[in-house]
Amino acid sequence: MDQQAVRQSNFIYWASGIVSICGIVFEVLFGALGSYILGDGVKQYTLVISFFLTGMGIGASISEKVMKHLLIAFVYIEFLVALIGGFSSFAMFGITAFSPDGSDALFLYIITLTVGGLTGLELPILIRKANEIGVALNRSTARVLFSDYAGGLIGGLLFVFFLRPALGMVKSAFFVGCINLLVALIVLWLFRKEISHIAIHFVVGGVILVTLLLGFLFGEEMAFSFEQKLYQDPIIHMEESQYQKIILTKDGNDTRLYLNGGLQLSSTDEYRYHEVLVHPAMAQADEHRNVLILGGGDGIAAKEVLKYPDVENITLVDLDPAVVELAEQEPHLLELNHGSLQDEKVEIIHQDAFQFLENTDRWFDVILVDLPDPNDESLNKLYTKEFYSLARNHLRPEGALMVQATSPVFARDVYWTISETIAATGLNIENFHVDVPSFGNWGFVMGSRKEIHANELAITVPVRFITNDMIPGLTVFGKDEGNPMEDDKGETTELRPNTLIDPNLIQKYERAWENY
Repeated sequence: MDQQAVRQSNFIYWASGIVSICGIVFEVLFGALGSYILGDGVKQYTLVISFFLTGMGIGASISEKVMKHLLIAFVYIEFLVALIGGFSSFAMFGITAFSPDGSDALFLYIITLTVGGLTGLELPILIRKANEIGVALNRSTARVLFSDYAGGLIGGLLFVFFLRPALGMVKSAFFVGCINLLVALIVLWLFRKEISHIAIHFVVGGVILVTLLLGFLFGEEMAFSFEQKLYQDPIIHMEESQYQKIILTKDGNDTRLYLNGGLQLSSTDEYRYHEVLVHPAMAQADEHRNVLILGGGDGIAAKEVLKYPDVENITLVDLDPAVVELAEQEPHLLELNHGSLQDEKVEIIHQDAFQFLENTDRWFDVILVDLPDPNDESLNKLYTKEFYSLARNHLRPEGALMVQATSPVFARDVYWTISETIAATGLNIENFHVDVPSFGNWGFVMGSRKEIHANELAITVPVRFITNDMIPGLTVFGKDEGNPMEDDKGETTELRPNTLIDPNLIQKYERAWENY
C-alpha cells in the first residue's frame, strides 16, 4: 500500500474505536435519562440495553445491502448519529415537560433503537472499506473489532468519570454528537479524491456542526426552562452530582428540595416530618449519647437530635457529598438546619448505608433511617430484612430505631411491607403516621428490643408540632390505610418481608405510585 492508503487504513481502525466510544456513551446516557426521568434505574438500563442491542442487530442486518458508496454511507450514518444522539437529552427533557403522558418513555425507547441501529451499521461498513483498501480480511476484521470493543470500555469510563459529572446529560449528548460528526468530516477529507460532490457533503456537515455547537452552548439553558415546568416553584439551584440530580426551588417562604425529581422536604412543614422521625425514637431510648442518622444529608434531623443535651456524638452517613455540601452552604437550607452539620458533635461519613453497617463495629443508642423511597434496586437494598438486621445488630439493647417508610395512604402495601420486614428481624415494632401537607399522610416504623408503649413516650425538648398527648394518636390508622393483611371483608393479603433474594418491594412501589 502507498502512504495515503496506510493513513486511510489506520484511520479506519481509529474511527471504529472512536464511534464505538460514542455509541457506548449514548447507550449509557439513554439509560441515565430513563433512570432519572422515568425512575427504576435497573428497569430502564435493562430496557435501554435491550433496545440498543436489538437496534445494532437490525443495523448489522441492513448493512448487508450497503455494498456501494461505502464512504458516503458511513459519513451520513455519522451525520444522523450526531444529530439524533446530540439532541437526544435536550429533546427528552422537552417532551417530558410538555407531554407528561408517557410519551417520554416511548421517545426514549424509539431513539435508543434508532441510534442502536445506526451504530450497528457502522462497523460492517468500516470492515468492508478496510478490506477494499487491500488489507487481509482476517487482519482487518480483527483490528476493527478490537478497536470497537476496546472503545466500548473507554466510552463507559468516560461517561461515568468525566462526561456526566463535568458536562451533565444535555451537554454530554451534544459533545459526543460533535465527535461523531468530526469523524465523518475527517473521513471526507482523507478520502476526498474518491468522493464526488465533496463540497456539498462538507456544507451539510458544517451546518450540522454549527447546530450542535449552538446546542452545546445554549441547549442546557433551554433544557433548564423545560425542567422548570416540571416543578411548581422557581428553581434556585440545580446540579447533577455523581449520584443524583439535586434541585432546590423557592416560592415565597416555601423552599423545597428534590432529589432525582422526588420531593425531599418543604420548609413550610418539614418540622412535622422530622419531629415524628426523631423524637418518639429519642423518647423510647434510655440514652442518647451516640446517635446514627442514615441519610438526612439536609441536616434537619441532626438539628432535632442536637436539642438533647446528653447527645455526645451524631454519626451522619449520607452517600452524596453534594447534598451535604449544599446543606452546609446554601442560605435557605442553613436557615432550616441551623448549621447542624457544622456542629462539633456531628461526624459526617460519605458511604453507602448498607456498607457502613456491614463494616462498622460501633453501637448506637438511636438509629434514624431517613433515606429516599425504594424506587430502584440500589435503594431497595436499604429496605430489606438484611439491612434492618444490620441496623438491629448495631442498636444498643435499650435503644430505638425509627425508619421513614413512605405513605400508608398512597403506598399502603409498601408501608406495611416495610413494617413486616422490620418485624422479621425480631424487633418489637410500632407504627406511626402523620399528615405532612407537602407530602400527604406519611408513615414511620419504630423498632426496639424493649416493648414500645406509645402512651408512655414523653418528649422533653422544645418542638413546634408534636405533643406527648398526641403520640398515641399517631399510631392509629384508618380502614383504608391500616395493615391490609386483614381488610374489611376479613380477607387476608400476603405481605412478605422484603429481602435481597426476594426484592418484592420495588414492584409494589411502582404500582402504588403510578396514579400519583
